[in-house]
Amino acid sequence: QVQLVESGGGLVQAGGSLRLSCVASGDTFSRYNMGWFRQAPGKEREERELVAAISWSDDIPYYENGVQGRFTASRDNDKNTVYLKMNSLKLVDTVVYYCVASRAGIYVYTWTYNYWGQGTQVTVSS
Repeated sequence: QVQLVESGGGLVQAGGSLRLSCVASGDTFSRYNMGWFRQAPGKEREERELVAAISWSDDIPYYENGVQGRFTASRDNDKNTVYLKMNSLKLVDTVVYYCVASRAGIYVYTWTYNYWGQGTQVTVSS
């Protein structure tokens, strides 16, 4: 079992930045592909979207088109932590962000991720 705990969400003005962190425990962190999903208001769990992901080998990360160039995913295996640095935040980035982990490959489908954090709210104001 892997436990994931997110932090770093909050309220920020449009154009600002935030860095989300996710600390993992319970298994060997470096074996897992890590990612961040978002869930927009009114959407169901199955409609969560993969925002960014980074493989266990820390090769080229995946980014959803709308965040490409604004968000950066990274990991620190010594700290069992994955990060999502979010720059140039927009109103549409106002969602709950979930940290995920999987031993499978990086896929955009929610059911391919075994482990989920509790979510952290990001609110972007105008």
